[in-house]
Amino acid sequence: MRAQDAATALFEQLTGRAPDGVWSAPGRVNLIGEHTDYNDGFVLPFAIPHRTYAAVGMREDGRIRVASTFADDAPVEIAVDELTAFFPTPTGEHPAVAEWAAYPLGVAWALQLAGAAGRGVDIAIASDVPVGAGLSSSAAIEGATASALNDLYNAGFDRTALARIGRRAENEAVGAPTGIMDQMASMLGEPDAAIFLDCRTLDANLVSVGIAEAGLEILILDTRVQHSHSTGGYRERRESCERGAAIMGVPALRDVSVGDLGRAEELMDDVTFRRVRHIVTENRRVLDTVTTLRERGARAIGDLLVASHASMRDDFEISVPELDTAVEAALSAGAIGARMTGGGFGGSAIALIERDSVQAVSDAVTAAFAASGFAPPHTFTVTPAAGARRDA
Repeated sequence: MRAQDAATALFEQLTGRAPDGVWSAPGRVNLIGEHTDYNDGFVLPFAIPHRTYAAVGMREDGRIRVASTFADDAPVEIAVDELTAFFPTPTGEHPAVAEWAAYPLGVAWALQLAGAAGRGVDIAIASDVPVGAGLSSSAAIEGATASALNDLYNAGFDRTALARIGRRAENEAVGAPTGIMDQMASMLGEPDAAIFLDCRTLDANLVSVGIAEAGLEILILDTRVQHSHSTGGYRERRESCERGAAIMGVPALRDVSVGDLGRAEELMDDVTFRRVRHIVTENRRVLDTVTTLRERGARAIGDLLVASHASMRDDFEISVPELDTAVEAALSAGAIGARMTGGGFGGSAIALIERDSVQAVSDAVTAAFAASGFAPPHTFTVTPAAGARRDA
C-alpha cells in the first residue's frame, strides 16, 4: 500500500471518517556539508522522492491525537492546551512518549509558541522514508505535520517559518540538537535542484545538479546501522564545535577560515582542533561544490565528495565501519565520488555513479558487506524532488 493510502486508511480506522486533507514532506539527502548547519555554515541538501504523509482532521474537543503505521505504540493523545506544560525548556526533562510521537506533538507545540491558535486534531502518519538511515525521516514528519496544521489553523506561516518551527520541535521537544538544514530541505525542495543554504541568514538558492543530463545517478547505500541524534555522539560533536568557536573568539565556526587553522591548532587540544578543522574545511567544500556544479557540472564534484568523507571519518569521527566499507566499495567499483551523508554514527552513504553502473556498484557494496560480516545494505537511487505539499 502506498504511504499516502496507508495514512488515509489509518486515519479512517482511528476516527471512522475521512480526513480533512493529506499533506506530505520528503526526506532529504545532503550532497555535501555535514554538521556545518549548527555552526552557522553552508550546506547543499536536496529533497528526495521518499515522503512522509499526514492525514489530518479537525476535532471539536480540543485534543490532539497522533498515530503512525511505523510504530507498534498505541495512539498518543493530549489536550492541546496542555502542550505548553508537556514540553519543557531545552534544559528540562522530555516527556515520556515514543520519540516518533514527540515530533508531531512537538510541531503542534512549537506552532502555538509561534502564535498559531491551536485546535484539536487527529493526525495519522505513514512514511516511505527509511527510518534511521540518515535521510531525515524526522524532518519529513515535522514538515508534513507543520504544513497540515498551518493550513488547518489558517496560521499563514511561510515555508522558512515552518522549517524554524520544525527545528524547534526537534531541538526542544525531542531533544535532538540538530541544525535547520533538514527542515529547510524538506520544505523548500525542487526537482533537479539542490538547496544552497546559508544557515546563518537562511538565504536559500536553488542550484541545478544536472544529474540526469550528465548520464549519472545518485545511489543511496543504506547501511541499516540505526542511529539517533537525541543521544550522545551528536551532542558531543556540537559541544566540541561550540568550544572551538569560543577559543577562537567568534560567534560560530562559520567565522573561522581555512587560513585560521594554524592558529587554531596552537590554541586547542587535538580532538577539538580536528572537530574544528572538519567544519572549516567542509564549509569550503560546500562553496567549492556549488561553484563546480555551476561551472563544470556534476561529473566534476567527485573529489570533493571523497574529501568530505575522509574529513568526517578522520577529523569529526562520525563514520562507522559499515559506512567506510560502503564508500570504499563504491569507489572501487567505479563511483565518481562517494561519502557518508547525514549526522553519522550509522545511516547511509551516497555514491555518484554512471547511470549504467547502478547494479554493478550495488552488487560490489553488497559483496563487500558480506565479506566483512555485515548485514546486507539497502541500495536505491534518488533524484532531487519537490518539498512539502498538500496531496489531497
